[in-house]
Amino acid sequence: MKLENALTGTHPLQNEEFNRQMAAAKDKVAEKKTALHDKEVINTDKVRTVVEKLNEFTETLRTDLKFEYHEKLNEYYVTVVNPLTDEVIKEIPPKNMLDMYAAMAEFMGILVDEKI
Repeated sequence: MKLENALTGTHPLQNEEFNRQMAAAKDKVAEKKTALHDKEVINTDKVRTVVEKLNEFTETLRTDLKFEYHEKLNEYYVTVVNPLTDEVIKEIPPKNMLDMYAAMAEFMGILVDEKI
């Protein structure tokens, strides 16, 4: 019996069994690390493809913002424009609403001479 076995009070066969269990545990940990790394590679590939698809999708939605001046109200409003076709997608606030507000303000000016 080795001196170290005598000091720890273990049997040599127990040490061999312990060593086998430790080796098996290390192998399992290494396998799990490899499997985890493979999953990470798959996940990053999936993420890259999803990001590419999102970029392709948003490429068709590219828009420009333009600030337009409303003459009657002396106010600015925003228009969202498709840069490829110069089509106005949205106005914030809507120009129709601003025109209606300007017409009502002008009508109120006819009824009332002074603005308080």
